[in-house]
Amino acid sequence: MIVLDANILIRAVLGRRVRKVLETYASRGVRFFAPDTAFEDSRKYLPALLRKRNKPADDLSATIDYVQNLVEPVEKDLYGIHEAQARRRLRGRDEQDWPVLASALALACAIWTEDADFFGTGVAVWTTGNIEVFLEAQVKASGAE
Repeated sequence: MIVLDANILIRAVLGRRVRKVLETYASRGVRFFAPDTAFEDSRKYLPALLRKRNKPADDLSATIDYVQNLVEPVEKDLYGIHEAQARRRLRGRDEQDWPVLASALALACAIWTEDADFFGTGVAVWTTGNIEVFLEAQVKASGAE
């Protein structure tokens, strides 16, 4: 299990590598999560990012829906009880990211992000560059090889 930050959801929509990693490891039993706010953020920021890259936004909603089939939304009912602790751990950084950290605390799992603000918050943090090391270990631990 791992919680994804909005920047990873955005990469899953914009590119191929992250989406391929999600597809590969979801099919091998790894569970991916993201707070509901991360999906909201990706829906909010993706249209402008696509325009900036001169890419059509025709199938944007369908692509986000597809990614949401691979990444399970975490509702505030679950992660909200960890808000104060998450904000405290993020103090002096980007406290708006508290739902991602709170989700990781609620699910007792790591975070996949490109945001350095999560380093030193007391949970394991993985970046796209080395995420497959973590995911391979998850597959082995589950016995789903």
